[in-house]
Amino acid sequence: MVIKKVALDIVCGITSRLPENSIPEIAFAGKSNVGKSSLINGLMNRKALARTSAQPGKTQTINYYNVNDEVYLVDLPGYGYAKVSQEVKEKWGKLIERYLNTSRQLKAVFLLIDMRHEPSANDKNMYDWIVSNGFYPIIIATKSDKLKRSQLQKHVKMIKQGLDVVPETPIIPYSAVTKQGREEIWELIERFMGAENGDH
Repeated sequence: MVIKKVALDIVCGITSRLPENSIPEIAFAGKSNVGKSSLINGLMNRKALARTSAQPGKTQTINYYNVNDEVYLVDLPGYGYAKVSQEVKEKWGKLIERYLNTSRQLKAVFLLIDMRHEPSANDKNMYDWIVSNGFYPIIIATKSDKLKRSQLQKHVKMIKQGLDVVPETPIIPYSAVTKQGREEIWELIERFMGAENGDH
């Protein structure tokens, strides 16, 4: 994907109506501090369009980033942030669920997991919840530059077992620093975008 144009087009809060878009949407979910904004910026070749926040849990909206008028990268609110009240967490949950259940253009969900650690209960719950909403998330294992190359496969296996992923689920190590994994992620996104045009 040659990126000519990117823009934050649509921001939806808890009470907003979700848009009915005409181009494919690819959603990104993950814990608050897992590096979601850094990933989205990395995919779009932008330094700071998706705001990385010093305060995890800041993304309280669904943000739609338009790339080339061909696809939306959709940033879902981060989950599992302790300082947010239970009531707010439930509202975010309902917002994400409404999105997963009603978007007609949603083609795939990527779930970000910090590669350095075993998946948390929150990660496992989020994975199972996305599956129960009808999507099989692709896993992006972030912060891969923090591990030695020789450790990568062991940690991929740890994520696979910790989440108990559906067989054949892709797990892509990604680094915001070295951009490892960026090409593979775009290849998958383009495959999902092509699926609706009949070019598999």
